[in-house]
Amino acid sequence: MQRLLIIGCGDVVRRALPRLLRRYRVYALVRQLDPALRTLGVTQIVGDLDQPASLKRISGLADVLLHSAPPAEADVASDTRTQHLLAALQTGKSLPRRIVYISTSGVYGNCDGAAIDETRTLHPESARAARRVAAETALREFGRQTRTKVSILRAPGIYAADRLPLERVKRGDPVLNADEDSYSNHIHADDLAHAIVLALTHGRSNRAYNATDDSEIKMGDWFTHLATAFELPTPPRVDRATAEEQLSPALLSFMRESRRLSNDRIKRELGLKLAYPTVEEGIAAAKQPTERPAESEAPPKPKHRPKSTSKPKAKPAGGRSGGKAGGKTAAAKKRKKPRREEIQLPLFFELAPSL
Repeated sequence: MQRLLIIGCGDVVRRALPRLLRRYRVYALVRQLDPALRTLGVTQIVGDLDQPASLKRISGLADVLLHSAPPAEADVASDTRTQHLLAALQTGKSLPRRIVYISTSGVYGNCDGAAIDETRTLHPESARAARRVAAETALREFGRQTRTKVSILRAPGIYAADRLPLERVKRGDPVLNADEDSYSNHIHADDLAHAIVLALTHGRSNRAYNATDDSEIKMGDWFTHLATAFELPTPPRVDRATAEEQLSPALLSFMRESRRLSNDRIKRELGLKLAYPTVEEGIAAAKQPTERPAESEAPPKPKHRPKSTSKPKAKPAGGRSGGKAGGKTAAAKKRKKPRREEIQLPLFFELAPSL
């Protein structure tokens, strides 16, 4: 079984863990030990990307690496965390064969509403996006120098039942008039989690993928859909000049960028089938007690069925069904408990929000 090292084990990655634990021996770099990860069977390595000396234990460890840690906000146009990570990897006797990095669609900047694919020239217009471009560039160069397969998933706005901006809608924050509004792009957290699993197996070398759904929707319509679905007041429409006076700089930075992302490549090359193709379907599912599992999204079955780690049923004691008395056999006494990495996950985990 290959060893997978996760850098940045947040909500989306934890949604992918049920599938990842069936395929890999999973390790995660953490700043402090997390009982939830231990329960799931993830081996934790304490370290901090901001402290290079703490990263010695990850060198030479992984066959495959998933990098989803965000850059430090203190960085202006670089990502020192990714630099520290790559430097630590290069000190090992072996290197990962494959790296998957979770980036952002913000690297494209404003496209004036144009439909774009992954060949679009990168033009970051915020420090946040510039840091991601720096990380992508460093990873691509690392891949070229070491012949490591590097695949990049560019994610837009991530949402799920527990990741909806309902407070903003409740506050009555305005949205732009339709003729001035910007296109926004979205991906359900469960669909992005599945895209991660696929990229770790099928992602091509030095290749970027737009990890987005099929929606073609403007930002104001997104908030209006939420208001309607959850029976909240419809956000008021204002012109851009008024929005500049009333909204936060962070939100305005998103409203200044308009693009329509193509997801043809991720569907064609990785075989991604969306459980929530549009935001309307994702919002509708969010109103249900639990979001439906993506049955059609299940990864390919292994050629050889893995051995079960569950314990066989003990033979009944004498008298109840005619079995022989005498308790456990010597073989049963010697039976070892499964390794922590092999603990099977409860079925409900795939339905529940990640921790």
